[in-house]
Amino acid sequence: MDNAKTLEPGEDPFLTLHAQREDLERQLSLAQQRQQYGTDPDAIHRASEDERTLLLSLDRVMTRIRAAEYQRQPGARRW
Repeated sequence: MDNAKTLEPGEDPFLTLHAQREDLERQLSLAQQRQQYGTDPDAIHRASEDERTLLLSLDRVMTRIRAAEYQRQPGARRW
C-alpha cells in the first residue's frame, strides 16, 4: 500500500509558504542569538538590522498564509 501523501489542487503553493515561514523563523532566531550573545558591536548592530528585515519578511509571508488559508475554505470569496 502506498503511504505517500497526495496533494490537493493548490496545496503546493500553500506548503511553499509554510516552508518560507519556517526558514524565516529559523533565520530570525539566529539573528536574535547573534544579538544576545555577540561580542562585536558591529556584528550586533548588523544582527539587529537583519532581525528588522526578517520580521518584515515574516509579516508578509504570514499575511499571504492567512490569505491562502481563507481561500481554502469552502465558499471563500475570490477577488
